[in-house]
Amino acid sequence: MSFEARPAGNRRARLGRLETPHGSVDTPQFMPVGTQATVKAVTPRDLREAGTTILLGNTYHLSLRPGEERISRLGGLHRFMAWDGPILTDSGGYQVFSLGHLRTVDDDGVTFASHLDGSAIRLTPERAIEIQEALGSDIAMVLDHLVGSDASPAEASAAMERTHAWAVRSLESRQRPDQAVFGIIQGGIDRSLRQAST
Repeated sequence: MSFEARPAGNRRARLGRLETPHGSVDTPQFMPVGTQATVKAVTPRDLREAGTTILLGNTYHLSLRPGEERISRLGGLHRFMAWDGPILTDSGGYQVFSLGHLRTVDDDGVTFASHLDGSAIRLTPERAIEIQEALGSDIAMVLDHLVGSDASPAEASAAMERTHAWAVRSLESRQRPDQAVFGIIQGGIDRSLRQAST
């Protein structure tokens, strides 16, 4: 995995190219979301014809159904999705925010009440990486604690610090050298926290 950045004209913007085991991704990039291993109403062929080079899959939802073990047994996420290009899987961190009414966060991780049947689902930084490794994505994301725009400065700071600690644990649990692990900037809408998080 490699990344190259180059200037975009005489502006401060940059263009980049990320090389993955399943192909190149130019940045900036629009990444269609295949939450449950499919981009709704669009075939992989249609995505290619539209110029898509990378897809996003959702760790939380895929771990619930059909389950990372099943996807792994079927040949991994690329084969399961019939997609031969790069895939990024998120960590489940967005669900920490979007399913706020169904979860409890502590310094060790997150406990969700499944939106399917109410059962307890524990997601830790290590478990998020374990799921993503089983899925076989090219890029895995560390588990993060995303807060809403209404979070207090203290809440945003605590979530950022938690995200940083979880990032260290995510990297320490990594087993697959062929899969990149990316960090996530947090800090709510506080510019100084977001800068501190870079």
